[in-house]
Amino acid sequence: MVKRYSRWLIALYVASDAVLAAVAFVLAYLLRFETGIIPVTKGLPPFRQYVNILPFVAALVPLAYYLQGLYRVHRSRSRVDDFFVVLVGSVLAVVMGIVSTLYVQTYVVSEELKARGAFEVSQPVWALFLVLNVALTFASREVVRQALERRFRAGIGLKRILVAGAGELGKLVADRILEHRELGFRVVGFIDDRAGGDHLGHRGLPLLGTLAEAGEIIRRERIDQLYVALPLEEHVKMLDVVEAASRELLDIKVVPDLLQVIALRARLEDLDGVPIVNLTDVPLQGLNSALKRLIDLTLSGAALLVLALPCAIIAALIRMTSPGPIFYRQERMGLDGKAFTVTKFRSMYIGAEEDTGPVWASEDDPRCTPFGRFLRRYDLDELPQFWNVFKGEMSLVGPRPERPFFVEQFKHRFPQYMLRHKVKAGITGWAQVNGWRGNTSIEKRIEFDLYYIENWSVRLDFKIIWLTVLRGLLRNAS
Repeated sequence: MVKRYSRWLIALYVASDAVLAAVAFVLAYLLRFETGIIPVTKGLPPFRQYVNILPFVAALVPLAYYLQGLYRVHRSRSRVDDFFVVLVGSVLAVVMGIVSTLYVQTYVVSEELKARGAFEVSQPVWALFLVLNVALTFASREVVRQALERRFRAGIGLKRILVAGAGELGKLVADRILEHRELGFRVVGFIDDRAGGDHLGHRGLPLLGTLAEAGEIIRRERIDQLYVALPLEEHVKMLDVVEAASRELLDIKVVPDLLQVIALRARLEDLDGVPIVNLTDVPLQGLNSALKRLIDLTLSGAALLVLALPCAIIAALIRMTSPGPIFYRQERMGLDGKAFTVTKFRSMYIGAEEDTGPVWASEDDPRCTPFGRFLRRYDLDELPQFWNVFKGEMSLVGPRPERPFFVEQFKHRFPQYMLRHKVKAGITGWAQVNGWRGNTSIEKRIEFDLYYIENWSVRLDFKIIWLTVLRGLLRNAS
C-alpha cells in the first residue's frame, strides 16, 4: 500500500512539473514581450512560435528532474534539499533547452524556418523561465509537503518502523524519528537479543522479541521499514536479520557503526581477478575534483573583487586600533596531510600565545583585541582565506583546517580523524553549519566531516554555502 501511494505521488509530481513548466514558459514570454519591463529591440516573435515549443519544454523539465533524482521519494528530505534539487534540475533543463533549440535551429529545420527563427527562444525568456519554474515548482512541493504533514499528524499514511538493536545506536535512531513526526514514521518497537527479560525498550517503545524472531515480528506487526542499528560484534546476526527482512520485501536501512564510518564509500576493485575492497575511496576525484576546483576558482575570485573595499576598511581599522601587522599567518594541515599557511585578519594582541602555547580560542578570549572580538563574532577575520581558496590551498567548502599541534594529538585519540584530510580544507563545512564549530565536540565534527566527504556533490556544496550565510545572519542577529 505504501509503495502504491508513493507511485501515485511520483505521478502527481511528474504531471504537475510538466504543467508548471508550460505555465512558467508562457509567463516568461508574456513578461518579456508584453509587459514592457525589458525593452524589445529585435522585433516581437509570434506567441504561436513559443506555443509550438511548449510540449518540448513540458517534457524536458521532468526529464531534468529525473536525472537529478527529484522523483526518488525521501520523506526525510528537508526544504533546503528540495529547493536545491529543484534549482539544479531547472538549470539543467534550461541548459538542455538552449542546446536543443540551437541544434534544431542550426541543423534540422529548413532554410525557410531558419529565416523565420521558428525554434529560436530569447535568452531573457530562458532566464525568466528559470526563475519562474523554480518558484512554481518549489511552491507546489511545499503545498504537497504541508498536505502530507497534516495527514501524518492525523496518523494517516504512516510508515511502520522496526529498529533492530536496542543499544545506543538504536536509541539514537528512535530519538531522531520521534523528534520528526512530520516525516510520517511510526516506530513500532525494537528487536534485540536482550528481550528475554525486561520488555520495555526506550521511551515507552517495546522490545518485541529477539533478532531470530525478526521475520515473524515483521509479518505480525505489518512493518514497512527496518532500521538495522546493531554493534559490529553482531555483524553475523545483522546478516540474518537483513536476510529475513529481504524475504518480506521491506525497505532496509543500515545505520553505520564505526567500520562503515571509517570505510567512507568503499569501492570494489580488481587485481588481476582478485576482488579488492578500497576502504578509502571518496567521490571527490577526477572530473568531480576538477569541477569543484572550477567552482572554487570562480567564486573565490568574485569574492575577492567584491570584498576588496570592505577588506581594505577592515585592514585600516586593525592598523588604527592595535599595534602590529594586519594579517595573521598560521600553519594548518590540509589535503593529504600537507601543511600550508592560512591567512586571517589579526584579531589578537601580538605575542598572544607566548605564555600559553597553542590553545583553543574561547568566545570571550582575553587575548583578542576589542576590534578583534567584533571580527570574530561576525567571522570577518576569515575573509582573507578566499585568497587561500584562489591559490588552491583550500576550498570554499570542506572540513575546517586544524593546526599540526592539535592534529598530532587528535589522530591518536580518534582513529578516523585523519580521514578529514582526504579532501581540501574549507572556509566552511557541513560540521560548522550544523553547529559544530570552534571549541566543540571533536567526535561530532569528525562525524559530520566524514558525512560530507562520503556524500559530496555540487548541490551539497551550494547548500552548505547557503546555510553558512543564512545561519550566520540569524546567529549574529540574535
